[in-house]
Amino acid sequence: MRSPERVLNSLSVHSQDPKYKYERIYRILFNPEMYYIAYQKIGSKPGNMTPGSDNATIDGMSLKRIEDMIGRLRNESYQPMPSQRVYIPKKNGKLRPLGIPAINDKLVQEVVRMILEAIYEPQFSNMSHGFRPSRSCHTALASIEKTFCGVKWFIEGDIKSFFDNISHEVMIGILKERIADERFIRLIRKFLRAGYLEDWTFHNTYSGTPQGGIISPILANIYLDKLDKYVEEYIQSFDKGMGRKMSDTYKSLQYKRRWVMYKLKECREKGAKRKPLVNNLKTHIKAMASVSCGDEMDTDYKRLKYVRYADDFLMGVIGSKKDAETIKEDIKKYLADRLSLEMSDEKTLITHSGDRAKFLGYEVCVQHSKSMRRSKDGSLRRAFNKRVRLMLPKDLIKKKLLNYNAVEIKTHNGKEFWKGKSRGGLTALDDLEILSRYNMEIRGLYNYYSLAHNCCEMAQFGYIMKYSMYKTFAHKYRTKSTAIHRKYDKDGLFTMAVQLKDGRSKDYTFYQGGYKRQSAIESAKIDNAPSLMVFKTTTSLIDRLKAGKCEICGATENLVMHHVRKLGELKGKATWEKLMIARNRKTIAVCSKCHKQIHLGNG
Repeated sequence: MRSPERVLNSLSVHSQDPKYKYERIYRILFNPEMYYIAYQKIGSKPGNMTPGSDNATIDGMSLKRIEDMIGRLRNESYQPMPSQRVYIPKKNGKLRPLGIPAINDKLVQEVVRMILEAIYEPQFSNMSHGFRPSRSCHTALASIEKTFCGVKWFIEGDIKSFFDNISHEVMIGILKERIADERFIRLIRKFLRAGYLEDWTFHNTYSGTPQGGIISPILANIYLDKLDKYVEEYIQSFDKGMGRKMSDTYKSLQYKRRWVMYKLKECREKGAKRKPLVNNLKTHIKAMASVSCGDEMDTDYKRLKYVRYADDFLMGVIGSKKDAETIKEDIKKYLADRLSLEMSDEKTLITHSGDRAKFLGYEVCVQHSKSMRRSKDGSLRRAFNKRVRLMLPKDLIKKKLLNYNAVEIKTHNGKEFWKGKSRGGLTALDDLEILSRYNMEIRGLYNYYSLAHNCCEMAQFGYIMKYSMYKTFAHKYRTKSTAIHRKYDKDGLFTMAVQLKDGRSKDYTFYQGGYKRQSAIESAKIDNAPSLMVFKTTTSLIDRLKAGKCEICGATENLVMHHVRKLGELKGKATWEKLMIARNRKTIAVCSKCHKQIHLGNG
């Protein structure tokens, strides 16, 4: 049986050839090693302990369970279960539907995802950043900062209910362009049409892929890769000119500078006084640096930039507003005609680059600045003009504090005054949990918005959160926040000493990491190709099952893997709990008899 690494790498070799068609890839699903890698990848995720529509979880996974799945795939009797639909709140107050697949379906989907990723990932556009290896929101934002300099218009693109409106027929048609294996295509179609359960009522799925399914992100990228390729071709036809022609103002200043330099040369030859001419030259050089050398109204120079993350995309246009409107209509028409998708009119906006466009929670604008600095050769340059700036949304800090119920806002003479507020809902937690909660919320916000040019404004967020924490502790212990400050202050830091199980004491402090901006261009790996190599640790879940020995009683028959959601939920009284805590593992390989005793509470 071939190793997963060799299988996936052999698939990726032919990915760059658009004419190559993959045949007989369904047989890869008969390789148990692929499922072992898939199980290792998804095994530790807490969500796998949530029951699917078959009321089963990842607990009790065994080699026999994998063999049975392969057997059903081999004779094509495998049928995916409908996903369990749940809803999570969105920022705008609406609800987002999520599908929870059955655990066996998750395992098969992970293997299918690895196959599709090996086939399609190397051919995906560099403009796409969503749900891809080594790419993230930050790489998308870094790409914007790097490539969108000087754009005049932004087109904020949003596809209406994208995951719910993916056409199954279009999806299958796109897959058939590269995959000539009907059995594999039928399996994908089964996943697309598996349906979902809501309030224990079955609903058919005639379009869309369930958000929450493991293969949904890769299928979405395969679907929208058609849009990426269309935009790449559109850019080639739209881009015009090698560079802007020189503006009349700059030409005039350049001519005057040359005249002064000519006069200086004459003075050097005649030995005349040069100081007035030198001062005149400096004036002209400074004036030239203060204006743009290019003609902003040059119609013979156009550029189009594009970045996509999932179903959101941002386009930057160097051209007229009419050009931006034409591009928007062309994209809208292509999505409707070729991909059966609709652009959201309320979210797809054309914004001037001097204003702020919204993308991935940031506000993006192009800076217009006359500030100058000297380059390495000593000449003055407007180094900051036309640069892209990533900004914190104006009301972000206020909304976050109100959402956490950590701030009290009072208005006096038209001005707002903010004060930290006790969060009564946290007083039931222990002291370390309260401190960790505040640190987690501060780090989470800062880590995401650390690319913003004005991220130093988050110091205000940290300040309010700090005093909200003081008041929360004061509320819990029926005292004043000043008393809490005195009790926990250590060298100017809020420090909490916690006694560990081995008798040692460890200090935990309030967040003091600062709010310095991180460079998007330096930190993000935009151009790095992803690695498809699969790694397996020496103590993998499958290796422990293959060892054939119960980790509790030593029996060698019918081994299964027992899972728990969190180690913190274990009380450490039963033998199996002590073993898991001692090894710091959320899994333990046990025989079927011990597994039954664990669930009966007798382990």
